[in-house]
Amino acid sequence: MPPGGSNLIILDEDFKRINASLTRLNQEARGKAVFLIDKNGQLIASQGETAGLDTTSLASLTAGNIAATGGLAQILGEKEFSVLFHEGERDHLHISIVAQRVILVVIFDNRSSLGLVRLRVKKASEDLTRIFADILKKLEREAGKARALFTTQFAEITDEDIDNLFAKG
Repeated sequence: MPPGGSNLIILDEDFKRINASLTRLNQEARGKAVFLIDKNGQLIASQGETAGLDTTSLASLTAGNIAATGGLAQILGEKEFSVLFHEGERDHLHISIVAQRVILVVIFDNRSSLGLVRLRVKKASEDLTRIFADILKKLEREAGKARALFTTQFAEITDEDIDNLFAKG
């Protein structure tokens, strides 16, 4: 997935790895819920207490938040602000960009702390970065195979075959 986001095909085995990483993060950070969102605002995966949450709105608003914060960063001469924190009365949001590709959101309350969440997010981000690197390698291999097949099939067509195809008969 290029930076800035585009549709990404995630195979079942990779989706399971992503979910395992999110589950581990949610447990280790003592979070309420964890979300992985693409930069276009599409929810990729979630773990934890998601019932009763409008996950579609959460995903799109989070992506919008990242985009707006990116505008603020540019004004200040920064590349981006890769971590955001919102503190509420009951619940808090820790939002971070992973591998310049996806957005990781942790919702937590007073059962956890910002320090613990930051520590666990760092570990999970490294894990997710490896997973997405593996996904991209697979996609590049498959694209290479498809190009090779296409090239091989069309290399067999001669100029005479093309002339015969368009000849008036």
